[in-house]
Amino acid sequence: MGYTALYRKFRPLTFSEMVGQDAITRTLKNQIIANRVGHAYLFNGGRGTGKTSAAKILSRAINCLNPKDGEPCNECEICREALTGALTDIVEMDAASNNSVEDIRSIREEVNFLPTKAKYRVYIIDEVHMLSTGAFNALLKTLEEPPEHVKFILATTEPQKLPATILSRCQRFDFKRISNEDIIKRLKIVCQESKIEITEAALNIIAVLSEGAMRDALSILERCVQDGENKIDENKIRDLVGIPSISLVHSIISSIFSYDIEEVLNMVEKILDEGKDVINLIWEMIKYCKDILVYKTSGKLEIYNEDEKSQIKEIAQKVEKQQLIDMIYELSEMENEIKRTTQKTIMFQAGMIKLCNQRDKKSTDIDRFQNNGTNSNLERRVEKIENYLKSNRVNNQPQMISQANINNSYKVVQNVQKNNIDRKESKISESKDIQKSTANFSKNSEEYWPQILNDLKQRGKRVLYTNLMGTTAKEINDMTVGIEFPNGISSFGKLVLDKQENMKEISNLVSIACGKEMNIKYLIPEQNNHKLTREENLQNLANESDIPFNIIE
Repeated sequence: MGYTALYRKFRPLTFSEMVGQDAITRTLKNQIIANRVGHAYLFNGGRGTGKTSAAKILSRAINCLNPKDGEPCNECEICREALTGALTDIVEMDAASNNSVEDIRSIREEVNFLPTKAKYRVYIIDEVHMLSTGAFNALLKTLEEPPEHVKFILATTEPQKLPATILSRCQRFDFKRISNEDIIKRLKIVCQESKIEITEAALNIIAVLSEGAMRDALSILERCVQDGENKIDENKIRDLVGIPSISLVHSIISSIFSYDIEEVLNMVEKILDEGKDVINLIWEMIKYCKDILVYKTSGKLEIYNEDEKSQIKEIAQKVEKQQLIDMIYELSEMENEIKRTTQKTIMFQAGMIKLCNQRDKKSTDIDRFQNNGTNSNLERRVEKIENYLKSNRVNNQPQMISQANINNSYKVVQNVQKNNIDRKESKISESKDIQKSTANFSKNSEEYWPQILNDLKQRGKRVLYTNLMGTTAKEINDMTVGIEFPNGISSFGKLVLDKQENMKEISNLVSIACGKEMNIKYLIPEQNNHKLTREENLQNLANESDIPFNIIE
């Protein structure tokens, strides 16, 4: 006899053996006992929740020669032939591959004939939502008023795709997802009968991975015993399914919240070298963050051992709920992006770096909350200006910002720090110091602009540099720097500067020089903003691209 898969070998034979669908099985049994079986049923629910099994049991129960409390005996001639598939009065049809009008017309012709052995001719149509429009129309009349000896049982995972005329003719039963507890109970029975040794932690992981589908749980269990060893633990399942260990996932999440980019990349490389799937890893990270959030909210943890619980508690004490929620959303977005690309590893590593680089944003928010955005903001602005002056971009250029201005900024910072001791006396002093600092930065805006233009030229941004020649910059307000075009700008030049990537390039350089995030705005005199002729545009393009070009009359 050939090998039989576990989900087929342990398919429920009675309603009482079905897992997690007590309300449905109780209703069906009562209908059978009261002899009030409907002519058409619709079983709806997710994969592996028992729809087809319930349909098979129902078809046997209404035809059984010796039914017991609404259950088939599975011993009479009708039940035995139905179990072996030899009973022609019970017809199973897959609508995914038999969805044409001709397939349904053959059913319409058959229903007129009486059953050969059984009391009822039963048609089980699986994945019924796959029927074509014409097939549904052909089924309507038969489904509404079938002969007394015919019963229809339709099964689907997507009832919204069925016409309302079909739905209204059926008794609908919605099969719910099977709980982890019910799946574990059933798995224990299967393991006991199959002589499989399995740990409690392994059972928990299988139940979680199955996502409420009993068939998926049995399939995972079957994969774990294919090597011939009937001993299953948590690590074996993780290796087979491609899920990293909890300790590795914990290390990655902990390092992300510590903004340790180097450690995160090392852990990611280690996991990927072991052949783990990127999508599975992200799924584990999302689940881990969810569990931390649940623990932080309710104090409950279910499937972790004591060491793992202590690690989760450690992270939960360091992070806020909103951080965990943001992390879950960002990882979900990353998963969607990675699914659409062929460079999964590169995208994943880039995503990890992006998560770690949120340190600046987090520090800014904390400083703003603690210091009302005064002390820390000025410190960061002075630091970024110094970094800009010390960078390679200006090594060969004269210093555009005087040391006196930097010293003045430091004095502002020191004054604010000192005055924060006594809040009442510091309010007036803080206001004056901030105004003084802002004035210094406003003067600097005219000084750093030539350096930015030179930086664009040195980096080969020739077209961008050419169109910005002769311009000046001034701070319009605390968030915007205006770029003035005294000589106007050509239509081609405006087209170049309005490109999103060019505006972003200029905005980034201005933000670095200002020491804070800044927007840019072009200030163009209306009288000089004339439209050039086609020849002027071509000549302008040639000049800016260093292309020899002459217009011949």
